[in-house]
Amino acid sequence: MQTERISEYLTQFSQTRAQMVEQLGRVVIGQSAVIEQIMAAIFTRGHCLLVGVPGLAKTLMVSSIAQILDVSFKRIQFTPDLMPSDITGTTILDENEQGKRGFRFVHGPIFANVVLADEINRTPPKTQAAMLQSMQERQVTVGQETYNLPDPFFVIATQNPIEQEGTYPLPEAQLDRFMFNVKVDYPSIDEEKRILGMTAKDEVGETQKVLSGKAIVNLQKLVRSVPVGDFVIDFVTRLVRATRPKDPTAPDFVKKMVDFGAGVRAGQYLIQAGKAFAAMDGRFSVAIDDIRKAAEPVLRHRIATNFQAQAEGKTSEDIITMLLKTVSEPEPPKYGAKKRL
Repeated sequence: MQTERISEYLTQFSQTRAQMVEQLGRVVIGQSAVIEQIMAAIFTRGHCLLVGVPGLAKTLMVSSIAQILDVSFKRIQFTPDLMPSDITGTTILDENEQGKRGFRFVHGPIFANVVLADEINRTPPKTQAAMLQSMQERQVTVGQETYNLPDPFFVIATQNPIEQEGTYPLPEAQLDRFMFNVKVDYPSIDEEKRILGMTAKDEVGETQKVLSGKAIVNLQKLVRSVPVGDFVIDFVTRLVRATRPKDPTAPDFVKKMVDFGAGVRAGQYLIQAGKAFAAMDGRFSVAIDDIRKAAEPVLRHRIATNFQAQAEGKTSEDIITMLLKTVSEPEPPKYGAKKRL
């Protein structure tokens, strides 16, 4: 695509994003950063893990996003007795009108454009693993047959961080499938007053469709076309490598308080998130600030702190904050300088 056309499309994309935020604001009060991160994941074919205490409208937020998108939506409530076939579907023996019997595959709830995996840490690892192939390969294998999932497809999972009894923590391999680990925090005092006021008046916000599935796929292609300069790639490389305690460029506090850092996929997700943030602002290039904005949700679940960090009261979020202050930006190339003979 030509630069002028891409610039025009990005302007339209920014307007569409504003419409989505306006529609969501009729139902969900506040949580602007959370909504922005979810939309960034949607437009980069990523998956989100929402982490927050009960009662912060995590489920409402996801269902409302599905309402403003003209796509199919399924909600899976994860429980200890949930089986993999309850998610992927199963093959049954069926009889047609002519009396002939044959096997027929019944699609599970995973065959939807938006899948809400509610309280994903409440189901055993066997069932959690059933999500791995669908999230990474966008396919489901049942028996000897492999079925493609619809496009677009993204999983938004929720998790309660304060309950430990009767839960099954997600393994690192499963966590790494999520592009963002989004922290849903308490609303501000003014936002909470508005929420309680809507409840007192029994107000129910109505939303309208903004985007179709085909439009989402086209916007995903548009986001992928946003260029990323070597300057930004250099910064992403420095930042990700600095999270690894055995890397020579890692700061002393990382070597002291981190067991293992982020892998290459983290850098890929940082670049994709930077593209999404730039595109949603209507900009044609990714800036360092876009990477900084994406650093916490991308790296939060990819940095494992050790006992020393716990003893000093440091979390992975504190490590990321310290890294953003420590890792220097690369010097931009100087143009126009005359070469000496």
